Amino acid sequence: MKLFSTYCLFFFLILESFASRGNIIEVCATCEYRSIANAVEKAQPHDTIFIKAGTYKEYNIQITKPLSLIGVDHPVIDGEDKGEIISIQANDVTVKGLKIINVGTSYTKDFAAVRVVQSENFLIENLKLEKLFFGIYLEKAKHGKVINNEIHGDAVEEFNSGNGIHLWYCKDVEVTGNTAEQVRDGIYLEFSDNILIKNNRSLNNIRYGLHFMFSNYDTYENNLFQNNGAGVAVMFSKFITMKGNRFSQNWGTASFGLLLKEIYDSEISYNTFEENTIGINIEGSNRINYLHNNFRNNGWAVKVRGACYTNIFRNNNFYNNSFEISYNSNLNDNEFDHNYWSEYTGYDLDKNGIGDVPYRPVKLFSYIVNRTPETIILLRSLFIDIIDFSEKVSPVFTPDNLKDEHPLLKPVNHDTDKRS
Repeated sequence: MKLFSTYCLFFFLILESFASRGNIIEVCATCEYRSIANAVEKAQPHDTIFIKAGTYKEYNIQITKPLSLIGVDHPVIDGEDKGEIISIQANDVTVKGLKIINVGTSYTKDFAAVRVVQSENFLIENLKLEKLFFGIYLEKAKHGKVINNEIHGDAVEEFNSGNGIHLWYCKDVEVTGNTAEQVRDGIYLEFSDNILIKNNRSLNNIRYGLHFMFSNYDTYENNLFQNNGAGVAVMFSKFITMKGNRFSQNWGTASFGLLLKEIYDSEISYNTFEENTIGINIEGSNRINYLHNNFRNNGWAVKVRGACYTNIFRNNNFYNNSFEISYNSNLNDNEFDHNYWSEYTGYDLDKNGIGDVPYRPVKLFSYIVNRTPETIILLRSLFIDIIDFSEKVSPVFTPDNLKDEHPLLKPVNHDTDKRS
């Protein structure tokens, strides 16, 4: 009896908290309001609209005042492929607990299940989105949260599909705990600064798990990017923190775990790159610290395509990659130090855990494959082992100064407690 009373009191307090901010409106088949759009239109600022279980065939629901739109037991809003479903054009709006299906598809308009336009202090939470074009689309929005949403598309090709969570010209937004699957890009950012992307799962997407351009001071951490066309692409940005993520099973002729293009003054730490065609593909990216990462069973662990200077690779583990470091020139201005290399065969006479002989991670064969991809069929052959050994002894084509002077004899223990 006491427990029942406690639950009643808790429920009463919740209702009272909503009521203190405005009136409570209910939408259901037998309620005064049977249409969500009608309830939104009639509501006063700061009212709370509870949508009870059922299916509501509606689209183009315009929210132009502060409101809370709360689903009870995930009622379904079926857009019947007619267009956009919910458009938020006001500050202090909450939308949570809904299932939205059948968003319209267009080649001229980016229809979304939920669009947020020039809104502040918004919350998009616990939505289930299916059969969509774009999922959650944020446009010139800031100081908001997109939390614990499930986005499951049915995209087959890039040209007729949209992104799961899309941010354009946004600031100070938190994107956490979401799942984005089978869309074009799981999460997409453009001209968006101070964005936190954390604890998301981006799987089986057509193009990228995460894709952003011209966005600065962003952090993404503890996310999973698995089996996408390519894992993550970060382009034309600076001051990016990439920490504690897992990039796995992103396979394909032009696939990678992480693509960096023109990135500056950033940190990549405590990540795992496992079973990707290329772990990290780097081009024109400078002053980046690569620290405490694991590279395991990739085709190429790190592929440097040029114009990459003053980067630091330290305390990383390289396990059983076909190629550890690949360069397309014989110039190097980057530092490799205190990394573990599974192919290192040197000795440690003073038993301090550091190899007494420097390690050269760039193989001549990787240089050859960069110029003639067809030669990859010779991988693991005795002939290739011989030319790699000769280049290691007397470098001609590979950077002479690219070596780890302090190769570790044992892998670095990347304690997850150090990530935070």
